[in-house]
Amino acid sequence: MQKVRHRLRRLRSEEGAVTVDWVVLTALLVPLGMVVGTLIWGPTENAAEHVASFIGAQTTLVPGN
Repeated sequence: MQKVRHRLRRLRSEEGAVTVDWVVLTALLVPLGMVVGTLIWGPTENAAEHVASFIGAQTTLVPGN
């Protein structure tokens, strides 16, 4: 009977609940970040290609030549 009371008391205890909250929040945020990263990857890659081609087309003036 004493063991049952101890287990019930332990189940009702809120000790460790914050850890569980953080684990659940992290478990939700990681896939969300992956989805956002996937959505942003394509447009960002296109923009980077445009910037690279623009910079590559520039000429550099060297003083003294």
